[in-house]
Amino acid sequence: MKEEFILNNLRIKNEVISIKRLQELQADFDKTEQDGNLSNNEVFRSYIGNFKFQVPESLPDSKYIVVLAIEHNLAKVNFHLNGQKHEIIFSSPYHELGVSVEEMGKLVERDIIKETGYKVEHNRAMHLKLLAVRSGLGRYGRNNICYVDELGSFLSIYTFFTNYDFQDDNWYDLKMLDECEDCSICYDNCPTGAVSEDNFVIDIEKCIPLYNEIQGEFPEWFQSDIHSSLMGCIRCQQYCPANKKAVEKIIRLEDITEEETKMILDGRLEEKLALSIGRKLKMFDNVKHAEYYLPVIKRNLEVLLN
Repeated sequence: MKEEFILNNLRIKNEVISIKRLQELQADFDKTEQDGNLSNNEVFRSYIGNFKFQVPESLPDSKYIVVLAIEHNLAKVNFHLNGQKHEIIFSSPYHELGVSVEEMGKLVERDIIKETGYKVEHNRAMHLKLLAVRSGLGRYGRNNICYVDELGSFLSIYTFFTNYDFQDDNWYDLKMLDECEDCSICYDNCPTGAVSEDNFVIDIEKCIPLYNEIQGEFPEWFQSDIHSSLMGCIRCQQYCPANKKAVEKIIRLEDITEEETKMILDGRLEEKLALSIGRKLKMFDNVKHAEYYLPVIKRNLEVLLN
């Protein structure tokens, strides 16, 4: 039942999967763990947490999960410094989507379920890529990232449990994109070797976002020229043939002024400037988050400017 919708000028595709498949989904994940393909890196483990494929206690009569893939475009932002303008790419997961969970929930009720009297509940405590691929909404790239037809890999996945019965039994193989079979672009462009030809699961401990989206010093093995984004990394996606259309839809964020750039690089936090930066980057709207993210931006920006 794959359909497409437009919400706030963003394309959304969807699929559904029965909760009868939850045990099989959990078995998929458990096998990956048992095969030793999941790193014990502390940061990585904090991301995957104790996610389980299970029915939420708040909606015990759930029958299906609605899986949404919504385009989340790359952004470019200009940082002004010493009379010069520096254009920097900002990877999509780190700036706001422009659509709220509430709006997506209403879309599910109005345009997908289309009947009144049913409950819908957002839930992110699952392994979303796996869920999207098994539902038939997406497929894996060789870089272990989820791709959706026409959206590429620059997207966000959202899931909603519902007690509506779609009477579909979607269950697809864990399949890689056909384009990946004879292509080496992603691992040729990965500067750290996190993506390899031989192993479908990436070496997360070599993956740049694991280090440049949190506070702290970079590992000694990091080279200054490996960075491609203000946060995160797009090297394995930027030149991917499956992203040919998606990379053309880069959005432009508001310029960061000279005064704001200098505040970042000086390691200062002036509330008015900090909140202005957060608004322009569509990243944070309070001082507490600014206190965490500005040191991260400072460290990354210094590398990119040099």
